[in-house]
Amino acid sequence: MSHKVINIGCDVSGVPTPSYVCDRASLARNLTILDRVQQRTGCRILLALKGFAMFSLFGQIREVLHGASASSLSEARLAREEFGKEVHVYAPAYGDEEFAEILGCADHLVFNSFRQWSHFRERVGGAGKKVSCGIRVNPQYSEVDVDLYNPCGRFSRLGVVRDQFRPELLGGIEGLHFHALCEQGADALEHTVAAFEEKFGEFLSKMQWVNFGGGHHITREGYDLDRLCGTISRIQEQYGVQVYLEPGEAIGLNIGVLVTRVMDIVENEMHTAILDTSATAHMPDVLEMPYRPVLFGAGEPGEFAHTYRLGGLSCLAGDVVGDYSFPEPLQIGQRLVFGDMAHYTMVKTTTFNGVRLPSIVVCDSRTGESEVVRSFGYEDYKSRLS
Repeated sequence: MSHKVINIGCDVSGVPTPSYVCDRASLARNLTILDRVQQRTGCRILLALKGFAMFSLFGQIREVLHGASASSLSEARLAREEFGKEVHVYAPAYGDEEFAEILGCADHLVFNSFRQWSHFRERVGGAGKKVSCGIRVNPQYSEVDVDLYNPCGRFSRLGVVRDQFRPELLGGIEGLHFHALCEQGADALEHTVAAFEEKFGEFLSKMQWVNFGGGHHITREGYDLDRLCGTISRIQEQYGVQVYLEPGEAIGLNIGVLVTRVMDIVENEMHTAILDTSATAHMPDVLEMPYRPVLFGAGEPGEFAHTYRLGGLSCLAGDVVGDYSFPEPLQIGQRLVFGDMAHYTMVKTTTFNGVRLPSIVVCDSRTGESEVVRSFGYEDYKSRLS
């Protein structure tokens, strides 16, 4: 995550720790950029719930975006019940026992294989409402470096590759969907679209829509909006289709922080500060990506006079956020603020080791208002067990 991280302007000195704090003003900034793309091209942008599902902010988001995309029954229900606009659903596979409820939530339904489409086709036709169906395809092209996040890597289970594509089964299919990006720019999208057209372009003119998936870093500083809009407009004009995008991170980028505090400092060849948060439980991408999150007021190891390793509260030996330096020694009880902690944090938290989940706070740096919208405790941990 080498992009610039913006410090939200909310006062976090009084929030409980640990807390995710999200700023409505920063969200409005992102939505303005996304709406500019919609207005210039006529594309429709959806909120991908897998990246950001903070439904207390849905009211603000749905003023701009056309709907939400879901990848499970629970996400589909959340989209239908709390967002209330278009609901687009894709999953690697649908189960018979959940399909009726998923169908009831969905406006668009994307299948991962022609086998699944053939299995459920009649049930879609008997749904009693219009559901637009699509097939996810794999253009077998990607510029994603980390295998864990590469939807088009070798042996990927996500989407139909060209040599398995079944044109004779396209009856009833109205759209194609691909997803090949992860935190990438318009250049990577342009290259991916070219690969997509090479393999599947002959079928596009028969479709009503095409979904470019997610991973678009549209609200990142320096993102080439002109290039994005040019790609979208060309596809829509050339093939007569409606383009959808479903970013998650672009909505939540730089709108939130994670506020934590120092609980203890231990020494074993170096100073380690133990925080009341956890990398593995509260910001797992730090370990999975991996990456070193921005910490406001801190520098690289050795940059300032006092270097510390920041460790989490769980018993996992590798529960470490990273090494940072500070101008002054850390103090017990001192608050630390990690940047860009809205997307892929709340949606991926766990109660591993019984570590308490961070509170969720909404603030507005334009007015100074702040509200704790959710706190967690023992029952949240216990209710996941039996």
